[in-house]
Amino acid sequence: MTRPADTSADVIIVGAGLAGLVAAAELGDRGKSVILVEQEPAHFMGGQAHWSLGGLFMIDTPEQRRMGIRDCTDLARRDWFGSAQFDRAEDHWPQRWARAYLDFASAEMRAWLSGLGMRWFPVVGWAERGGGSAEGHGNSVPRFHVTWGTGPGVVAPFAERVRAHAEAGLIQLRFRHQVSHIITQGGRIQGVSGEILAPDEAPQGARTSRHEIGEFEIYAPSVLVASGGIGGNLEAVRRNWPTERLGPAPKTMVAGVPFHVDGRMIPITEAAGGHVINADRMWHYTEGLRNWDPIWPNHGIRILPGPSSMWFDAKGDRLPAPYLPGFDTLGTLREILKTGHDYSWFILSQKIIEKEFALSGSEQNPDLSSGSWREVLRARLLSRGKAPAPVEAFKKHGADFVVADTLSELVKGMNEIGDVALEETHLRRQIEARDAQADNPFAKDAQLIAIHAARRYLGDRLIRTAKPHRILDRANGPLIAVRLNILTRKTLGGFQTDLEGQLIGADGRAIPGLFAAGEVAGFGGGGYHGYNALEGSFLGGCLFTGRQAGRSRAIA
Repeated sequence: MTRPADTSADVIIVGAGLAGLVAAAELGDRGKSVILVEQEPAHFMGGQAHWSLGGLFMIDTPEQRRMGIRDCTDLARRDWFGSAQFDRAEDHWPQRWARAYLDFASAEMRAWLSGLGMRWFPVVGWAERGGGSAEGHGNSVPRFHVTWGTGPGVVAPFAERVRAHAEAGLIQLRFRHQVSHIITQGGRIQGVSGEILAPDEAPQGARTSRHEIGEFEIYAPSVLVASGGIGGNLEAVRRNWPTERLGPAPKTMVAGVPFHVDGRMIPITEAAGGHVINADRMWHYTEGLRNWDPIWPNHGIRILPGPSSMWFDAKGDRLPAPYLPGFDTLGTLREILKTGHDYSWFILSQKIIEKEFALSGSEQNPDLSSGSWREVLRARLLSRGKAPAPVEAFKKHGADFVVADTLSELVKGMNEIGDVALEETHLRRQIEARDAQADNPFAKDAQLIAIHAARRYLGDRLIRTAKPHRILDRANGPLIAVRLNILTRKTLGGFQTDLEGQLIGADGRAIPGLFAAGEVAGFGGGGYHGYNALEGSFLGGCLFTGRQAGRSRAIA
């Protein structure tokens, strides 16, 4: 049967986030006809990647070598697999994807992206420093490469290629098209159907209308699902929560991703034969703030902390090592939930916040998003005793911040916003004990030892780690306390796929014509991170899975 040209193509892609854009660009380069459908408006193009800091996990780069970092594929593989802790039969494809990504990240990745015009901030970040074991979780060396222009800078070259292919007639862009069914016939993929939603001019990231004004059916022998995860759907997060491993799901969480990241396409794709594995593997942060100027419902922002803030649970007990800022995300989450409460506290000085606090997201880093060295120097190094402006705005307006000149005043403010009454004497004893360790280059306190180690790295010493000092010394003040919420973010599990992005059913057989990329595929194979992420591997996984699917020999 012949169908109108505007209702059929070689490939349908569901989702105009980063993975979908990469796949569409690659398919367009091959001369394939593509219909790209997205339930959100056109100005939402880029999805979650738009809101990211733009960090990428890469190995043995010129940026690393210039900072004196010796990295290699073998060390990265040890770190990755020590963090992933793969232990299930269904981890076959995730492990293969992990190995393939490591090879990509140590070889072709940087050159490919550089050829598209991407550049990186010269100071490589050291995220997820680990749990203290050489064979366990964590990055042995800094590998977090922040893209100039942050998330929008990652999205831009692929969005531009997609628009160019659209102008050439190879790609059709269908925004406000909500897929509700993957059409199959005789066991083969035929296309998708769903509802046309009313136009919506809501700001990018805000909740949009689901008012239906029509229906659609479009046809293709291949459908690629790139619809993202479940982080904006707190009910789905709680339903999949790994209680045995992390403890009970938090009663209160803030959303680190927009409302439309709801997992809606997961059951729709399952109905077409897709097989989700590792749904209980997730990645949620412990340093969440309630956004004082929210864009989406329950909008949370993550603090990207340096290593110096003192971390206390809701009862006022200092978290033990290795649960230090920036070291072990899920280990710290488990430690916090053990208390029976779903929040914790940072206590720090002004000297710490001005050098060590950054906030996640492109909109919270206008200097890096601008791509201007002048803006970065003004915001990070010439701030004259202040943190970057977005951090100072949270300090002034944020509901989770307390600022005071004395510890007595600080504790009073903490008790006004906390659920558990804290005792000043208990906090003072712990802070004074830590402060007594701050006057020497030697220490027995694990956090001070970690701070001294961090400052041996030039990048940390320049812009990320404050010189050790006494927190209670008024010369370093004022004092600051931050109530930290659990913040939802990523789904580590997802649809099982082979190395070309083709879905593998529960019976272990490939599903002809059905593909997945990005977070909905667990960033590769149904969960290439295993149990833990090393950061920079979320955007990296979207880039890699989109590229693999877009270059797939199996796609029509």
